Amino acid sequence: MITAEREQKIISICQALLQKKSYSGEEAGVAETLRDIFIELGYDEFFVDTYGNIIGEIRGKQPGKSLLFDAHIDTVPVVDASQWKHDPFGGELSRGRIYGRGASDMKGALSAMVAAAGFFAADCGKNFAGRIYVAGVVHEECFEGIAARQISKRVNPDYVVIGEASELNLKIGQRGRAEIVVETFGKPAHSANPQTGINAVYKMADAIQQIRKLPLVEHLVLGQGIMELTDIKSSPYPGASVVPDYCRATYDRRLLVGETKESVLAPLTQLLRTMQEADPKFDARVSFATGSEQCYTGEAITGERFFPGWLYEKTDEFVQAALKGLKSAGLEPDITQYSFCTNGSHYAGEAGIKTIGFGPSRENLAHTIDEYIEVEQLVQAAAGYYGIIKSVLTDTGKLHENIN
Repeated sequence: MITAEREQKIISICQALLQKKSYSGEEAGVAETLRDIFIELGYDEFFVDTYGNIIGEIRGKQPGKSLLFDAHIDTVPVVDASQWKHDPFGGELSRGRIYGRGASDMKGALSAMVAAAGFFAADCGKNFAGRIYVAGVVHEECFEGIAARQISKRVNPDYVVIGEASELNLKIGQRGRAEIVVETFGKPAHSANPQTGINAVYKMADAIQQIRKLPLVEHLVLGQGIMELTDIKSSPYPGASVVPDYCRATYDRRLLVGETKESVLAPLTQLLRTMQEADPKFDARVSFATGSEQCYTGEAITGERFFPGWLYEKTDEFVQAALKGLKSAGLEPDITQYSFCTNGSHYAGEAGIKTIGFGPSRENLAHTIDEYIEVEQLVQAAAGYYGIIKSVLTDTGKLHENIN
């Protein structure tokens, strides 16, 4: 139950988290704050892994299933604080809104999660079957799902709730995301005598035109597997009086359910091979982009930028149990899908763990100037998380008959 006193607690937790700047790789302050909150709310344990993810644990008095709540604690940077009317790291409460970088993406959801789990445990005296985990995840803005791999390996959850903004609707899937790199190779020459070289940019221009002709894959629910050119660079740069011998183009590819690394690259590989057969001077290759970032713990986090899509049926037992819990909290959510990529790419897409999404606020408030979350949405989200916990871990019904 979310009382007036508990509403104030949720608000204060949200403000405390917003007052800690936590760009990717700089999440230590939020992790320290979460540690104190876990202790205050009576969590049994918390631990921090090598990436800096912090996970709080509440143990029920009986053995049972594990339910993980996932919220990332890193945010995108504030480019120019002078454009904000509200301090981006002030956590200011004004006219029913809490302002700050990460309010909607996604410290608000994390506040509601950590509070709801603590309130539920207190109300039932931990007399439930199973375990509840709340994870503050690092580096999600850079690598959706990469840091989450350590979390699922550590806690081995049976069910996951992603707290990304959903306007209090229930999300049962998402398109995934991949960054695809196409490279062309030429031969340098003085630009006064271009005929002695091979211009890699011209070869890339030919490749780009052919790539645009490739048909897009489609899914009945998730839509098209969009592939959009987002970046192009040549070398040497600047290239004064030099024919460029290298060009790199980056594509954003939205992934559908069931697509693999091999199936995504196959049509591109075949296209480039065909172009090479037609033009002996055409030399190109395609691959997935890789990245490496430094964690606040000192650990390097690296990964290939391929984050799978996932989708569950509305009739799935976990989906229905979560829906029941949300309705018990007085909510009437629509069942839809995320339009963007989340840590669900790992939990559901890679690990096959039953996953849903449910969170406060609107996705179009993320990364904006004067980012905020409405207090009403924040409190309703906490009630929804409370309802999900109760439905999944304590209520009887078909779900528990099948899993016990």
